[in-house]
Amino acid sequence: MLNYGAIGDGLELCTSGLQAAIDDCAASGGGTVIIPAGLWRTGPLTLRSRINLRVESGALVQFDSDPELYPLVPSHFEGRPEWRCQAPLDGSELTDIAITGGGIFDGGGEGWRPVKRFKTTQPQWTQLVQSGGVVDTANEIWWPNAEARDGEAYCRELRERLWSTSEHIEHAGISHPTASAEDYLPARTFLRPNMVSLRSCQRILLEGPTFQNSPAWCLHPVGCEEVTIRGVQVRNPWYSQNGDGLDLESCTRALVEHSVFDVGDDAICLKSGKDEAGRRAGMPCQSITIRHCSVYHGHGGVVIGSEMSGGVRGVRVSDCLFSGTDIGLRFKSTRGRGGVVEDIEIERIVMRDIVHEAISFHLFYAGVEGSEGSDDEVYPVTEETPVFRDIAIRDVVCVGAAAALLVNGLPEMPLHNLRIEGLRATSEKGIVLRHADGIELENIALQTRERPQLTIHRCRNVSLNGEAIAPASGIAEASVPSLS
Repeated sequence: MLNYGAIGDGLELCTSGLQAAIDDCAASGGGTVIIPAGLWRTGPLTLRSRINLRVESGALVQFDSDPELYPLVPSHFEGRPEWRCQAPLDGSELTDIAITGGGIFDGGGEGWRPVKRFKTTQPQWTQLVQSGGVVDTANEIWWPNAEARDGEAYCRELRERLWSTSEHIEHAGISHPTASAEDYLPARTFLRPNMVSLRSCQRILLEGPTFQNSPAWCLHPVGCEEVTIRGVQVRNPWYSQNGDGLDLESCTRALVEHSVFDVGDDAICLKSGKDEAGRRAGMPCQSITIRHCSVYHGHGGVVIGSEMSGGVRGVRVSDCLFSGTDIGLRFKSTRGRGGVVEDIEIERIVMRDIVHEAISFHLFYAGVEGSEGSDDEVYPVTEETPVFRDIAIRDVVCVGAAAALLVNGLPEMPLHNLRIEGLRATSEKGIVLRHADGIELENIALQTRERPQLTIHRCRNVSLNGEAIAPASGIAEASVPSLS
């Protein structure tokens, strides 16, 4: 790095030196770019094909939160194509790209993220407000500056204006108004980036580093093939808005193993686009293996959805530990998404101190942390109706949860073919099944404060240890006082 003028003293901005080293290595055919021990202050870095960016132990790469350093680029966020600030670690259409080593990448997220008052204590809120920034009119959300606070309203008004006045282009079969980076520039600090954004890349390896304090999501491969994530630590403050750990979106053949997550939103999440844009793109997340991972905080340990409109299939999860997550195994969607989630196998999961449900299937997701809320109104089945089917979960142990298992299927599209085998749990409530068809419960042992331990609402084909509880014909209501 010193040969390129980069100085790891934490004072000098060394973006140009780091980028020059990456570019020169790529121009020479590829190789390893080593960031040695030191504190390296930098703006966003553009990755190149056939490069291993290795951050050595003792090295902290600190991404500066000055928005002027981050140009607006075409990107993705929450399942849709969007203009966003360039990611601190950014790459598009690359092959053979690696980020390795024992050092730390820090995204400087505190300079970008809003903070909700209810997630802080009163002394923390007072200290945050006194540190600078601005609050909303209700004094409930702190923002790092007024541009970030007002950015959502600006972007909404801009999109409405563009729809009526601009030309349109096709993206994934959908018409979008044309817009330039300059159109969105007044909301730049609102359009905070994901920390690692890899789009349409092949053969990715992330192994060893700590990725922490991201402005929005932390690790976000989208439309990528052959992704390996091994032995990384992903950390975000528990209160961090959109502080997801890993979002594999529309990826094919991915392995996530021996990694640790402690984050402010969903920890390990599988997605495939949102609503019409995701359905038209038709890029499922598929052939995914997750094993030997630990999650210490997150809205969900391993999560599918809610942006799953392109489908999720061929997922294998095993030998994971969740401690203190809001929900353990979390499946979520809502009317309007469409898409099919199928061929999911999960086994040997250990959980403790889960705030809400150990296992949750919630097809009425509305952006809140828990999984309650459902209705019995039947809507027409269309391409906007999400489908969840053919899922097997085996050998789950949970000590402490609000509920062991919750299924909130749609009345017009019940959750179909779910097998739960070898569930051991201590929880407030037991199992609640709503709008499901084809549920097999085998070898279940629960210790619950509330009775009954099993409640069935408008379900078909439900069996417990091979004996039918809800028949194939008719929509059954039933309860079982104790499963032991």
